[in-house]
Amino acid sequence: MPNFDGVSRRRMLRTAGLLAGAGVGGSLIAACSPNGESAQSRGGGTAASESFDDAIKKIVNGREIKVGFTPPVLSENFTQIEHAAWHRMNEYEQRFGCKWVWERQAPVGDFNAVQGTLGIVQSWVSRKFDAIAVCTGANFATVQSLYRDATSKGVKIYQFNQPAELYPEDQLQTVTNVGYDNRWQSGYLAGKYIAEKLKGKGNILQIWGPSGSDWTRGRKIGFDRALAENPDIRVVGQADGGYVRDKGFAAAQDLLTKNSDVNAIYGENEEMALGASQAIDTAGLKHWDGTNGVLTIGADGLVSGYKQIKAGKLTATVDIGGVDQGQNLIEAIFVTAVLGQSVTQIINNPTQVVDKTNVDWHQSYTEWALAAPKKYGA
Repeated sequence: MPNFDGVSRRRMLRTAGLLAGAGVGGSLIAACSPNGESAQSRGGGTAASESFDDAIKKIVNGREIKVGFTPPVLSENFTQIEHAAWHRMNEYEQRFGCKWVWERQAPVGDFNAVQGTLGIVQSWVSRKFDAIAVCTGANFATVQSLYRDATSKGVKIYQFNQPAELYPEDQLQTVTNVGYDNRWQSGYLAGKYIAEKLKGKGNILQIWGPSGSDWTRGRKIGFDRALAENPDIRVVGQADGGYVRDKGFAAAQDLLTKNSDVNAIYGENEEMALGASQAIDTAGLKHWDGTNGVLTIGADGLVSGYKQIKAGKLTATVDIGGVDQGQNLIEAIFVTAVLGQSVTQIINNPTQVVDKTNVDWHQSYTEWALAAPKKYGA
């Protein structure tokens, strides 16, 4: 697949992940290269690749693709995913001549404001959007009914960053789900990292998302697995941090007041972990230095989190592959809605624990995504 994005190492990793985890990679590779071999690896553009691009341009024929993008809240994490999507949209615009109409709308309120998502999707369905990309905490059965209605009206629904691994796959009414496995690619990795750093022994605090959240349910399965493998690590307190920094701070501050002997804090997402980091400062405690102090770990892969890792205020985070999610979301929309190909129902992206040892390339990759060459819609 010709590489226009200048991050060939990550690109290679992402493609490998798709091929191994979902099967969609084979379809996308086939869609973007006549023989599955990248034009770059062949030493640049060739007559074959130019012929291929011309054939795709003929299919696109200057078509306008209308996409709705609705995250559960407007936050740094979803801004990163959106900008990564813009990167891929610009690439396809330049290469194949497709035109994009992009609308972003999130419900007003917090992660519990799911009713707003339903109204947003219904509005886009009535306006005959080509594709609607959804991430929501809404009830599974409710959204499947909504998606089924959208599909019957010719509107394609794609989910992203959703814990699809928890849902019955044969009941999913979406074209595909672009994300990662919250159990083993997030919760388990965080728990395993804590256990390794504490050498299998210590007291920890947990800051979770809202009660009943599917993300919480998924990550807890993985985190509990890691704890079961390390029975000398004790959970001495846990609280709801609402997935936001100020509530994460308040929850951690309260737990630290009640529990003075703490070795680590797990924030289920990075905003809550950054709130916990602030609570450690407020309490006058020492951050983890590799041997002593309070270890903090979250999950998202935010630029603000990477900066705190470098500053020694956040020990680690799990990069959930947000940049790859944005890019793969657009690839999936393009090959299905425009080229008419099919993709697998679950597309999982690579994730990784990020600390001082590998933060540089994760931060650079995310900042590359944020510097999208063109903004669409918003």
